[in-house]
Amino acid sequence: MKLNIKKLALAGMMTALGVALSAFSIPVGASKCFPVQHLLNVLAGVFLGPSYALGFSFSTALIRNLIGTGSLLAFPGSMVGAFCCALVYKYTKKIPLALLGEVVGTGILGGMLCYPVAKLLLGNAEAALFTYVLPFLISTLGGSLIAAVLLGILYKSKAIHYLNQMME
Repeated sequence: MKLNIKKLALAGMMTALGVALSAFSIPVGASKCFPVQHLLNVLAGVFLGPSYALGFSFSTALIRNLIGTGSLLAFPGSMVGAFCCALVYKYTKKIPLALLGEVVGTGILGGMLCYPVAKLLLGNAEAALFTYVLPFLISTLGGSLIAAVLLGILYKSKAIHYLNQMME
């Protein structure tokens, strides 16, 4: 893989935003929605591609864990979502499908992958396979909706084409 300095710089800025804004949450029923990571996952998937999106989400989760604002569950959740979103966008170039990739990747696959993390690494013996799916779905839907609005604005203004060309 050839190193792309523009993508690396954008991934670094997105990591900083993800860490700095990780405390922002929206209460949704009995759950809290943390939409910033999912918004950034979608943007990384669209503008950075699979490898940089995966690296961005890993870096954000790692830094958040190191400074005590995240949990080990951030690794499977955000990394799978960002990677799925980026893969779907890479092959289809369709934003609605990329959003679906984030929702399925984080909400369903990432939520299910949290089961072994919770059971083996966190010692949560009560965790079940689908324990984290609903909270992850709520959170990723919030962030994906915000991303949809933002990307819709960029698409209508033709800025998304300019930004994608600039990242190549």
